[in-house]
Amino acid sequence: MHQHAPVQRRARSEVPRQRELPFERTWGGRRTGAGRPKVKVHVHVAHRARPEHSRSHPVHVTLRIARGLPSLRRQWLFLKVRRALRAASGPPFRVLHFSVQVDHIHLIVEARDNRALSGGTRGLCIRIARTVNHALGRRGRAFGDRYHARPLATPREVRNAIVYVLQNWRKHVPGAKGIDPRSSGWWFTGWRVPPSGHPPDWHDTEHAPVMLPRTWLAADGWRRHGPVTLGERPKTNGLALH
Repeated sequence: MHQHAPVQRRARSEVPRQRELPFERTWGGRRTGAGRPKVKVHVHVAHRARPEHSRSHPVHVTLRIARGLPSLRRQWLFLKVRRALRAASGPPFRVLHFSVQVDHIHLIVEARDNRALSGGTRGLCIRIARTVNHALGRRGRAFGDRYHARPLATPREVRNAIVYVLQNWRKHVPGAKGIDPRSSGWWFTGWRVPPSGHPPDWHDTEHAPVMLPRTWLAADGWRRHGPVTLGERPKTNGLALH
């Protein structure tokens, strides 16, 4: 019978170790182009308490429509919006000046108190939303943001706001000259040279869509700084969002 030779065991220190390979992480972490695509962030109007409204101060209001809607400056749609603006005015809330741009509306209004200002502006938004949705055969929100309101407490502020509203198209329409036909400029009595004729492409005989001012600032105070010329451009010194 053959006898097997005894197995010689190596000492633990003599067992060759497996070579350690550097660990490379192939998932997670920061990579070029990884993650969701960046989307342009829209800055919303802050939801902070609005200041107490003084009935002697006109207010510059800006309304922004929801994304995806057609331009409000289209003739057939603008005329409907203009009728809604006219119908929104009454004793407690009055629209003095306006301009309708592609995706936003500028207004100068007067209001009897805080309640009239907020209620009148919300009522105007609802009226315009219904008008636009009915015209487009759609449902849903027509305004994409909370309205922006800035009180005008001095003659200079009122004049700057009037220029900003009535001449706002000069910011958006290259080579714009004269009176914006999508504004209340044709009813404005403070031009240095009064306009002649009628606005282009207006074939209706509707009454003025704006009201005469009752506050001293909006009626006479701003005139201390001179009439408005058609060549003036709006100043962006914090007057509005657009």
